[in-house]
Amino acid sequence: MANLLILILLALSTLSGNLAGFLSIDCGSSTVYSDEGWIGDEAYIQNGESKRVQSGNSVSQVMDTLRVFSSRNKNCYSLVAKKGERVLVRASFYYGNYDHKSSPPTFALQFDGNPWATVVTSSDLVIYYEAIYAVKGDTTSVCVAQTQANQFPFISALEMASLGSNMYSSLDSNYALFLRRRFAFGANEIIRFQRDAYDRIWVPGVAVNGLIAVTSDALVIDSTAAKDVPPQAVLQNAITTLSTSESIIIGTNLPAVKVLIYINAYFSEVTTLDSTQKRSLEINLDDKPVSNPIVPPYQKVLEVTITNLTASSNNNLSLVATSDSTLPPLINALEIFSISNELTDGTDSNDVGQLGSLQVLYPILRQWGGDPCLPSPFTWDWVNCSTDATPRVTALYLSGFELNGSFPDLSSMDALEIIDLHNNSLEGDIPDYLGTMPNLKQLNLADNDFSGTLPTSISNNKNLKLIATGNKNLCVSGKSCQTSDTNTGNKNLFIYVVVPTFLLVWK
Repeated sequence: MANLLILILLALSTLSGNLAGFLSIDCGSSTVYSDEGWIGDEAYIQNGESKRVQSGNSVSQVMDTLRVFSSRNKNCYSLVAKKGERVLVRASFYYGNYDHKSSPPTFALQFDGNPWATVVTSSDLVIYYEAIYAVKGDTTSVCVAQTQANQFPFISALEMASLGSNMYSSLDSNYALFLRRRFAFGANEIIRFQRDAYDRIWVPGVAVNGLIAVTSDALVIDSTAAKDVPPQAVLQNAITTLSTSESIIIGTNLPAVKVLIYINAYFSEVTTLDSTQKRSLEINLDDKPVSNPIVPPYQKVLEVTITNLTASSNNNLSLVATSDSTLPPLINALEIFSISNELTDGTDSNDVGQLGSLQVLYPILRQWGGDPCLPSPFTWDWVNCSTDATPRVTALYLSGFELNGSFPDLSSMDALEIIDLHNNSLEGDIPDYLGTMPNLKQLNLADNDFSGTLPTSISNNKNLKLIATGNKNLCVSGKSCQTSDTNTGNKNLFIYVVVPTFLLVWK
């Protein structure tokens, strides 16, 4: 186990070079490793604090830094992607006792408004989580969110690779794959880029408990027929048993509760068989076949995909020889994933677009990223949302955000029930459309610098509660409300203007 840990640490510290379609972010760092492909994270996140692990806990340059988040419901990295493309995203976490508390935290990991994993960090191990999914927009977000008091989320590295259009396509694009295991059986080291063009991490599957590691005598193994493009390096070795009566038991790392799983198994015969030899096997779950008979080809690879199978850590996955096989079972490589729940399409696109426009206008709001409403309850701190399958933003709470300029355009956010913009520096006219927004019930514009005449659509709306005190230059339609104090000696003069649905106070 110690040797395997060292290999994993070394693998996570070495990147995939300048691979096209690959993004590698060293979180908490501003350094660019042009020769290794890593970049700092300052262009991808607006919040959080950069930290370093304790010097005695260093395992690699990339894992030496992290970004920790002590505020916000969630904090998100936004990565540019191509709509519809399938990507592999990997998030890595190394605590390294950066805070000198010897208390590695637990928190939530999310992507694009979907739950991903509960991150359970370790004092001395690098923990990573990997997801494969089709991107639904022009960007994809990866978020961490606090779930326990005084346990602050952090992240050490974030990587994204663009996959081929046909890869992992046996799964509907409305679902994601969460990696549980990826083995290169019989290998003696971790395999990733450059030997895997997509920088998948293949961990050695060690031959133990009577299993035997074998090496292929084929100089070249043609993998072009395998849609998920296994690298040559994971096909050059395999594990097998001593006899046809013995099976290969696979550790799945599945949770205790049953989940849908997705399996990719790769088979390549290691030598030329004579006419008296036959190797035939099947994949079993709890002694029941879940595959057709498998005959590994020599100098080629056979990929077997099994999907929508329900299993947990209590189930046994094994390879067994079929009754007509003269040779024991063999396997070269294996991937096991759990399948997500159906992916969300996210918050209503009009609302998301309007919030994005607000973030362009007001840089302070750019500290919030990812889906504004999902997953519940991790909404942005200054919005409320409906519970619809496609959520709508129902409230904006932007009091005291030091917003300035004219009133922002919120006209397309027709599900809004509450708009609270009090205690800012907004100025100019109050737009007429606010009085006709179909669901708006509360409008708090107090303590700004609005001027001009209050639209009659607002003053005549008996269903709208308006607070507009503290706007000294704001007038009510049809009323005389000159705000200059003609009695300069009376600095405590108040003018009250009463209309059916609200009270305006000038001082």
